[in-house]
Amino acid sequence: MKFKSGQRRRAIEYEKDLVQQWKKHKTFEKSVELRDPANSYVFYDGPPFITGVPHHGTLLSSIIKDAVPRYQTMKGKRVERRWGWDCHGLPAENFVEKQLGIADRRQILVDDSQQAPLDKDGKPMPTITLEKYIETARDSMIANSETWQGVIDRVGRWVDFKGAYRTMNKDFMESVWWAFKQLYNAGKIYEGEKVLMYDTRFATPVSKAEVTMDNDAYQTVTDPSVYVKFQLTAEAVKALKVPADTAILAWTTTPWTLPANMVLAISPEMKYVLVESGGDRLIVAEDCLERVFQDDKHQPIVYKVVRQIAGGDLVGLTYQPLPTGSTWPTDPETVVKIHRVYAADFVTNESGTGIVHVAPAYGEDDFALCQANGIKAFHVIDDNGYYFDSIYKGREVWSNNKFIAKDLLEKGVVWRIEYIRHEYPFNPRSKQRIMYRAIPSWFFDIQDAKPLLLEQN
Repeated sequence: MKFKSGQRRRAIEYEKDLVQQWKKHKTFEKSVELRDPANSYVFYDGPPFITGVPHHGTLLSSIIKDAVPRYQTMKGKRVERRWGWDCHGLPAENFVEKQLGIADRRQILVDDSQQAPLDKDGKPMPTITLEKYIETARDSMIANSETWQGVIDRVGRWVDFKGAYRTMNKDFMESVWWAFKQLYNAGKIYEGEKVLMYDTRFATPVSKAEVTMDNDAYQTVTDPSVYVKFQLTAEAVKALKVPADTAILAWTTTPWTLPANMVLAISPEMKYVLVESGGDRLIVAEDCLERVFQDDKHQPIVYKVVRQIAGGDLVGLTYQPLPTGSTWPTDPETVVKIHRVYAADFVTNESGTGIVHVAPAYGEDDFALCQANGIKAFHVIDDNGYYFDSIYKGREVWSNNKFIAKDLLEKGVVWRIEYIRHEYPFNPRSKQRIMYRAIPSWFFDIQDAKPLLLEQN
């Protein structure tokens, strides 16, 4: 028979008829009910977020998830497939905050004693109670279920929507707490601290895997980089036998972390020099001289090398804290360890001055170095990205990076400011810059299970 245009039935018609046939004859339900529960194949399905509508990404994974249970069903297994909704986490919170017009999480007031936060012009921002926020969140988590059911039926996936669960249901949350308790009793849960990617807009850690897999996560930005003079103490000047006004010169592309500086890091294998330039006496790595002593137009800055200093001779030297208003720990055990020079294997001569400013609360290498030397992370920024009142009151970290650089320049501790273009991570959900931040949290110890995990994967 010769094919003629227009005679073939359209897919949209026979797809709908096929779905109706399945429903009429309860084909999916029978494929479950007629099988022995003792011969079950258990399928754990990670539920989608109820806040979004189906798209090519969720549909692709959904079709793959349908293929596995169908295959096991054809092998004679009983495969129950219960639909579920993920109602927790950043997508849910972001969804609700857009509805409520919340731009800053400080607008959510836990109790009546709190005051409304101020915007950048000093005016009070609109607020909402935590109770109202939660009520709106719960109501919003029911909105898109009908849209999903129609599309999932259309793609031909067999799943039980009638018994769908929501992660916000109390019985579901209680089951999670039960599982958590079993892990805790087995010694698999421990409290610790780790440097994680952190979003100040959402006031929460974010998944490194999620950020790095997004094409737009890393954006090119222009930031101030600063050369900072860390003035040696009288004790260090005497030990090193250098003039009283000698400073160690460190370079950083994150001026916002300077109020949290606790130590400096050098390489004991590298050679350092004491130089004089424009009235300053500075210690830098010998291999970095040519790069450091040139201006914005790459013209050389006049300097004179006074003497060489072995990297090992710098280890243990003390310096004066930066004048940022930071309130440092006062316990004797910490006092003797901070504002001191330490050896570190991550210091190189490939950039900067060969001397690294270390703020353990805001860097992975920084945190590891200080932890190895018994120094705890020191925070200068609250959960929402605002400096504590004693430092830069009311200033938000990202909008004041340049201000901090210029403030320290006026105070005489910044030797020189440069502006650089570099790649910086952003959270694809909030479009906000991400910082690395030390976070105290609960962790699941998987070390013993690693061999089995690798084997099964």
